Amino acid sequence: MADARTARSRAAKGRAAKDPAAQAPTAKGRATRARIVEGAAEVLREQGVAFTTLDDIRSRTGTSKSQLFHYFPAGKDELLLAVAQFEADRVLADQQPHLGQLDTWECWQQWRDLVVERYERQGDHCPLGSLFLQVGRSSPGARAIVTELMRQWQEHIARGIRTLCANGLVSPALDADRTAAALLAGIQGGVTIMMSTGDSTHLKAALDTGIEHLRRTAVA
Repeated sequence: MADARTARSRAAKGRAAKDPAAQAPTAKGRATRARIVEGAAEVLREQGVAFTTLDDIRSRTGTSKSQLFHYFPAGKDELLLAVAQFEADRVLADQQPHLGQLDTWECWQQWRDLVVERYERQGDHCPLGSLFLQVGRSSPGARAIVTELMRQWQEHIARGIRTLCANGLVSPALDADRTAAALLAGIQGGVTIMMSTGDSTHLKAALDTGIEHLRRTAVA
């Protein structure tokens, strides 16, 4: 019987990995699934991953056990991956509209201030990092989420650099993708140090130095 349960669990995880919304084919179903994920994210932020149970999530979202497993048949790990995707999407959403409008130096400064504010407000608790520790950073689902997050984030920055080039504000010889990658790496390093020390100095330095590098390439 144990082997049968294991097989069913693995099969459910496989289906979820291929199509996270497979259990929510209708608009109502998708809305219900989204409500569960958002409610779970709130509980996990408040209580932490290690101290949150499925009963806590069911209580917050008003969801029955059968309903929860209908949308997340593989159980808590599948739900945590869905919340991780929600939190990853939130990282980019919190930087809007400035991240999508990096076409002037003023917009770059506004984006810089927004990033600093976001992570200072977050403090030393990273919901996304905590979720990955729980489900395993090396798991295919978790790795795919963080890879896509970084790809989209870097592409937004690179697009902004290309817009500066098109507007004649920086040298057209600048490698937009490489510069964006370096700036994103600086942000991630600054956030990591801030979470360890409580000090945002390094995050601010990474952003300021990256933007100053862009300014120094300005066309005379």
